[in-house]
Amino acid sequence: MVPVDDAVLLRGRLAVPAGARGVVVLARGSDSSRQSPRLAQTSRLFQAMGLGTLLLDLLTSEEMEERRTRQLRFNMGLLGLRMAGAARWLQREPHTTGLSVGYFGAHTGAGAALSAAANRPELVGAVVSRGGRPDLAGAVLPRVRAPTLLLVGGADTLGLDINRRAYADLQAQKHMEIIPGATHHFQEDAELERVAELAGEWFLQHLGQPRHDAETDPALAP
Repeated sequence: MVPVDDAVLLRGRLAVPAGARGVVVLARGSDSSRQSPRLAQTSRLFQAMGLGTLLLDLLTSEEMEERRTRQLRFNMGLLGLRMAGAARWLQREPHTTGLSVGYFGAHTGAGAALSAAANRPELVGAVVSRGGRPDLAGAVLPRVRAPTLLLVGGADTLGLDINRRAYADLQAQKHMEIIPGATHHFQEDAELERVAELAGEWFLQHLGQPRHDAETDPALAP
């Protein structure tokens, strides 16, 4: 369990390969669990590249079961605070102390990641949005200071429009990469591998040097 503030514990799974060069918080969206197969696959690919990963549920089990979940999953202020709280926990966690933190957000998780980066810029070194809704971060987008990569499917017409508008609002170092033929789901293995490669390279570029005393950590689960 990951304490994101004094009162809230979220389910998460942490893995840190030896010599990790950073650690990435992965959140697909508050209506989806860290059990998402695509998110888990991306996490494994990041680990193979030398990045630690924290797969994180942005809502508690109780919140996921309540009818008000629909309102909560679009509350980017709340979800961004929780992502920032996870980054703060990673700074204190023995296996990740000293490692720079990145945010990887998909779908509504992208809005949460960018909201967290805007409101607590000192906690994050880079952000990647995959097929996401960066527009959900709204007015805080120009306050993002972390280098930001937007990954968008070439067949995702609506997503392309949304991401191009968000890209224009970002004032930080930024890049948008369009994956030919992909939808916002990135369902094909080759598409997911390409996304992970691009995202991983972005994180490795911006999250710093290896910490040689890092060791593999087994999954931290409830």
